[in-house]
Parts: sequence; structure tokens; C-alpha cells
Amino acid sequence: MIRKRRSATLTRGIQKEEKQGQALYFSVLFVQVRSSIWCGQLRNKADGQDAMADIQLTAEDVQNLLREPSPEIRVDLASKVARQFDAVDLSESEREIAEEIFRIMVQDAEVRVREALALNLKDNSMVPRDVALSLARDVDSVSLPLLQFSEVLTAEDLVEIVRSQQSQDVLKAVAKRRVVEANVADELVNRGDADVAATLAGNAGAELTEKSMLKIVERFGDHEVVHRPLATRAYLPVTVTERLVNRVSEALKEHILHRHELPPDLAADLVMQTRERAVISLSSESSEDDVERLVRQMSDHKRLTPSIIVRAICMGDLVFFEYAMAARSRLPVVNVRRLIHDSGALGLKGIFQKCRMPESMYPAVRAAIDVIAETDFDGEDGDIERHQRRVLERILTQYGDLGVDLEKSDLEYLLAKVEKLPHPTGGIS
Repeated sequence: MIRKRRSATLTRGIQKEEKQGQALYFSVLFVQVRSSIWCGQLRNKADGQDAMADIQLTAEDVQNLLREPSPEIRVDLASKVARQFDAVDLSESEREIAEEIFRIMVQDAEVRVREALALNLKDNSMVPRDVALSLARDVDSVSLPLLQFSEVLTAEDLVEIVRSQQSQDVLKAVAKRRVVEANVADELVNRGDADVAATLAGNAGAELTEKSMLKIVERFGDHEVVHRPLATRAYLPVTVTERLVNRVSEALKEHILHRHELPPDLAADLVMQTRERAVISLSSESSEDDVERLVRQMSDHKRLTPSIIVRAICMGDLVFFEYAMAARSRLPVVNVRRLIHDSGALGLKGIFQKCRMPESMYPAVRAAIDVIAETDFDGEDGDIERHQRRVLERILTQYGDLGVDLEKSDLEYLLAKVEKLPHPTGGIS
């Protein structure tokens, strides 16, 4: 009985304190709002039109607040003060009063009040940083507008918020920002789900590093929602493209196995050929530094196969071949180049054996190296494609005479490439 009385007494004491705190809140808010009226009334930026009476703070608003400080009155008040805050003709004292009103209202227990404040301040660059941070750290319905639009929030603020959040909606809002700095994007990639990654990849203003893009492919390469926005970015490092092609190929294999009655080995072969064709095209269009990184990545993931190396050299891609042989032999590329281009027969043969390449492929590689050495670029538009065609034609023309023994799939691949490459005189065969 005594415990129940003590509990009831304690409850009444808490309720009394809450009422007193609420009364204090409304009193302070009333004083600040009334002060804004006495200072000359906060004014709305008209943007070439007469200010609307329903968005201006008036003496009637003050009386309404004093008479009935309901959530609806406070929501209306928050919206009006926030909208008038970006007026260019506010005096310093008026702006200071408005800021104090914001600092009071961000503590309002009614979520709708804070939502109204956030919605109307989201793209205002003059909002005090402490007010912006308070709203950005609030519940999702309050924080999302600030997180997506506010330029008051710094990259460091956003990193801290992303690290402290479990809500994927919050992360997605940050990923939609006009500009997403690299360190913010890194955190989003580490903590976000596939939708966040897709949003980030599709945002042209997101500064995605090569490391972050590789992480996206690693985590979400199997999600179709990520494929298109990542693949259509203005710039995609060749290493990212190769990894993406590989992940998409794995998904393609699963699709073939489930939709068509093909043995797993045959499905794997089809996928491997598709992947290697794409990679060879990537390499031929990349800088030497990109090719070096591409080869290192393929080697690390055990995708640097003899087949792709032979196809590349037969396509005239000497740089890829050199770095591939350096990766397989674990020798410096400078030394490998000396061996490949040795005027005698022993240099290429020696590095070929050190790389443990199939002996049956050696004649094709030897023929390709000799043809490349004798075939020059013409320096005109499309000379890379014409050079590739000349190299391929000579290898295939002398297919029997040179003792070249290619796998059927490799031969078909090279024949198909010849058909698509332009003639030296122009056009497609």
C-alpha cells in the first residue's frame, strides 16, 4: 500500500515537472515570436510577387500561440518562420530571433512541428549548423529532407551520421545529394544495401573512387538493380568493368542452367568465352596503366587464362600479352619484353614455358608476334581496327603453313572478329 502511494506520488511529480517544462517551452517560444513582431515582423522574400499573407508571421499568430499552443498552431508557426528566414532583407536582430525560435522548435515533442521546420529549411544555406545537425539527426521523417538537400551539412557531418545510422532510408537520402564527396560515398558503400549502392552509382554527382566501385561490384554484383547505373557512369575504370563483366557472367551462367537444358560444363564454356571477348575489347581500348591494373586483378582472381592471352595477342594486343606474361611468370615486364622480342627463338620460347602455357598454343603466339613486328599502324582514323584485321588475316591465312594449332573455340572467335573489323580500304566485311 505504501509502495503504491509512493509510486502515485512519484508519477504526479513527474507529470508536474513535464507540465512545468512544457509551460516554460511555450513561454520562451511566445517571447521569441512576440519579439520578432516587435522588431518589425519577419518578412517573406517575394521573388517578384506580393508576399502572401498566409505565409507571414503576424500578431494574430502570437495571440493564437498564447491562447492555444496546439500542435497545429505550432506547425503553422514553424512553417511561417522557416519560410520567411531566407528573406534577403531581414535585419541581423530579426535573423537572430528567428534562429532562437528554431533552436526552441527543434526540441518540440511534436514530430509534425520538427517535420515542418525541416521541410522549409532543407535548402536554406543560412540555417545555423547546430539547427541543421539537430534536424539531420532526428527521426527519418524529419531528417531526410536535410540529409538530401542541405548544403549546411559538411562531409564530416554526413560521415558521422552515416556511421551512426541503421536506417537504409537515411543512407539513400545521403546518396541522392547533388554532390556526394568521396569519403561520404565510401561510408555509404560500406554500410548501404543494394538500393543505396544503385542510387549512389546512378548519381553523377557522387565521387566514386575505383576502390568504392570495386566494393559495389563485390557486394552487389549479383543484383540487377546495380548493374545498369554502374555500367552507365561517365567513367568506369577498366578494373571495375572487368569485375562487373565477371559477376554478370556468373549470373548469366545460372540463368542458362535454369532456363535451358545445357550441361554445366558447356554453360561454363559459353560464359567464359563471353567474358573473355569482353575483356579483350576492354584491354584494346585502355591505357597501359589501366591494362597493367586489369591484368593484375585478373591474375589475383585466377582469370588470366591461356585462352584469353592467346586471343589477345592474335588480336594484336601486345601490351596485354606482355603484362599477362609478366604476371604469370612473376618477372618484371621490362625483362619479359626483352624475352618476347628477342631476335632469336629462345627468348619467347623460354618465357612461354616459364608461364606454363600449353605447348600447342606456342605456334599461334610465335606467328602473332612475328606478324605484329612486320605490321605497322597507318596513323589514320580507325588504324587500330585495321591493324587488328591485318594481323588476324595473316595469322589465319598462314594458319596451316605456320603450324598454328588453335582450339576450335579460339579459331571461331578470331574468324568472327575478322568479319566485324573494317577492311583497310574502309567498310565492314
